[in-house]
Amino acid sequence: MTYVAKPKLHHPTLQKNKVGYTRRDYEGKVSTLCAGCGHDSISAALIQAFWELDIQPHRVAKLSGIGCSSKTPDYFLGNSHGFNTVHGRMPSVLTGANLANRDLVYLGVSGDGDSASIGLGQFAHVMRRGVNMTYILENNGVYGLTKGQFSATADKGSKAKKGALNADAAIDLVMLAMELGATYVARGFSGDKTQLVPLIKGAIVHRGAAFIDCISPCVAFNNHAGSTKSFDYVREHNEAVNRLDVMMPREPITADYAPGEVEEVTQHDGSVLRLRKLHAEYDVHDRIAAMNYLQERKAAGEIVTGVLHVDPDPEDLHAHLDTIETPFNRLAESDLCPGVEELEKFNSARR
Repeated sequence: MTYVAKPKLHHPTLQKNKVGYTRRDYEGKVSTLCAGCGHDSISAALIQAFWELDIQPHRVAKLSGIGCSSKTPDYFLGNSHGFNTVHGRMPSVLTGANLANRDLVYLGVSGDGDSASIGLGQFAHVMRRGVNMTYILENNGVYGLTKGQFSATADKGSKAKKGALNADAAIDLVMLAMELGATYVARGFSGDKTQLVPLIKGAIVHRGAAFIDCISPCVAFNNHAGSTKSFDYVREHNEAVNRLDVMMPREPITADYAPGEVEEVTQHDGSVLRLRKLHAEYDVHDRIAAMNYLQERKAAGEIVTGVLHVDPDPEDLHAHLDTIETPFNRLAESDLCPGVEELEKFNSARR
């Protein structure tokens, strides 16, 4: 389908957001993934989230690695900055770009093979450093580009399309992200756009390392009975702990909620994450309690979705390094090289 070009003309009655863009302005090229692939649903959710947040496409930098998931940035935000890195190296390239220009909105897209195998070390460091980014893991439990071998996130005992059983324990990147200090951690399902769009919006407005594990069934190799990453299995075992709404500063913070405890988390830019608890015992601010709850529900065969952990007072890499507000790529030579005298003062202070 790569030969099919999307029409450049848009219908004049298409609804526009507050910065004058239609939803079509946030789309990309025609997808070449398998029909029904969960990754395309995640792309649609990203398009919807950025459109609803009124973020201009050219303010976004999207980076990816290698794999089916890492192809998807070509299918959304066609007018944004993009860079397709090598296998497993997206986090370090994104970190460098973020340090050079902190004014952009950073989106990292990866897969379970890209992040949980060759890129596991890169994933660990971008989480612990608190890089201000939204890290989307499109998790299907298989290597879709190389004919469906188990990936490192495939659950032990799950069955392959041809009947083979996985004997290895799964790497749970949600638990790893929380242990390493990520300040916004969530899990979503590509088949539940109603839940996924606000999860992505919450991650985008969050300052710090935001990680979303998106379970995304592979219709070619991992959508059958015996798979724990299939559409049917996730729908049957989904245990949502909350529902999320994102209120921007210029919008009135009012909403009509069904009975249940409501909690508001104000972000650094004045936006508000409004969480409606579906399980009264679940506390998104208690990292240890949240990890225990996830382990308990996993042992019971359930997949917990929703906002799993959020730090109300997050810090990002620039705060840790105490960098100046001006992006590095806008500094003049005199700012970057102030001269021998300043260098001597700096060195003397550390002798």
